[in-house]
Amino acid sequence: MSYLRNKSWFFALGLMLAVLSGIMLFGFTQVARADERGFRHHEFMDSQYGHNRYYPSRGQFIEALPSGHRVVFYGNARYYFHEGVWYRPQGRRFVIVAPPFGMIVPFLPPYYATIWVGGLPYYYANEVYYTQGAGGYVVVEPPKGEVSQTPPSAGQMSSDQLFIYPRQGQSEQKQATDRYECHRWVIGQTGYDPTQPPASVPAAQMSQKRADYQRAMGACLDGRGYTVK
Repeated sequence: MSYLRNKSWFFALGLMLAVLSGIMLFGFTQVARADERGFRHHEFMDSQYGHNRYYPSRGQFIEALPSGHRVVFYGNARYYFHEGVWYRPQGRRFVIVAPPFGMIVPFLPPYYATIWVGGLPYYYANEVYYTQGAGGYVVVEPPKGEVSQTPPSAGQMSSDQLFIYPRQGQSEQKQATDRYECHRWVIGQTGYDPTQPPASVPAAQMSQKRADYQRAMGACLDGRGYTVK
């Protein structure tokens, strides 16, 4: 009888330990799932222009930078970049930020959407717009002109039928650089930016500004080896 009682006691103890182990495993699973949901809560889906990628929300801190990050300097500040996300050191940690306008980046994010405004290409990812510039790509403000996801056809530069043809066999990257640099120069000359059209301007005045812009743009591109029509 003593043997049977001891055997029953061990059986009950084993059953109780199995139940406790199951409860603990279930609890750990729930915590892991809660952590996963919490992490997802701090991400957002960037669906602009069909980009459709998840990014961590800005303002969050991380303890260590992801492997394979890249460094970009702007003024006296240091920024870190990885997979379309920008970080800046703050104390011993790093905060997720937006890059400053005007910063020149020697690369584009690995995934980006290309849009066209005023005949100029913009590259978009994680709520940041980039344009081709001298030395790389420039972080710029969101364009305010009409956005198209279809590139201009046959060298078309704008909706007003300005066409360019590379006389010297310039590559697509060279053409984009020349377009952007001429565009910036023409803005300084005419005070008109087709990607940021001024509000409340009479139609006749707007037409004149657009014509001045196109003439100056044509002269600039002609000087860089393009035939403009």
